[in-house]
Amino acid sequence: MPPRPLYSYLFFNPLLVLVFLSCQSAPRISSDFYNEQKPIPLENGASVYIIADAKKARAFFDMLPVEELQNRHTRQMIDRTDFLTAALFPAESGRQFQLAAWGNYPSSNAGLAFGINRNWKKIRSEAGYSYWHSLADKLSVALNSRQAYVVSSLNDTPAEPVTMSGIEPPEGFIEFSRGYPLSCWVENPGPVISRILNEAGSPLSFPVQQLFLNLSSAGHDRYEALIRLQFENAVQARGMAAVLSLASGFLRGDSSAIASLIFANPPVINGRNIDITTAALGKNEIASLMQIFFQQM
Repeated sequence: MPPRPLYSYLFFNPLLVLVFLSCQSAPRISSDFYNEQKPIPLENGASVYIIADAKKARAFFDMLPVEELQNRHTRQMIDRTDFLTAALFPAESGRQFQLAAWGNYPSSNAGLAFGINRNWKKIRSEAGYSYWHSLADKLSVALNSRQAYVVSSLNDTPAEPVTMSGIEPPEGFIEFSRGYPLSCWVENPGPVISRILNEAGSPLSFPVQQLFLNLSSAGHDRYEALIRLQFENAVQARGMAAVLSLASGFLRGDSSAIASLIFANPPVINGRNIDITTAALGKNEIASLMQIFFQQM
């Protein structure tokens, strides 16, 4: 049986309704990353890192083509979450995804919900907190009334859901993402750029160091993305902007290609960065864009 789509586990797995039944064991970490600039409580080694204002980003979650979206309990989970961070891992890491969320989760009947289900086992972590693990679903969950931590494994070894040290966002990412409902950065941006340029008919490669993405509403059920490509220096950025401008010139008449929408506007040079604002996108186009950026490497 092929693995289920990653999105169905990350945002919409009905098992995550168990997040609403809390145990008071996970450490408390502030979610105010924008002001405190603290490390994000996720493991190193992921392909993509995501931060989202869950209330403002609800429209983007709803666009994902996943059956579990219609589940009543799934919608309750999203409604109770204020802010979330997520990491998507490559297969060789042994993990699939990790999620840290902040919200308002009922804290009663903590042990009962997991304890009466034979698929879940309570485990004491090396760090001293307790979490619940399901071997059948390869999920580990630790939570309290304000926080939820979930990790999905690709093997039978339980993974601890809470990260004590965390990962520092790349330089400039927090400022770039400020005020946007959903943002992400890609750890190895080369393959993403290659997929976009291949679709554009320009199978080129160039030394981009960082790739950031913001998603926002453009009004009237339309949306747009802001993409930032970061290079070693301003000279590289200017040279690559010229290459992208040339490639985009061949695409603007092809409204059927997602690449034509990505390159609808001229790239803007910002120091050693290139900023690209997409055309207004519909729901299907946002889903295609998410697939390009969020698929595991």
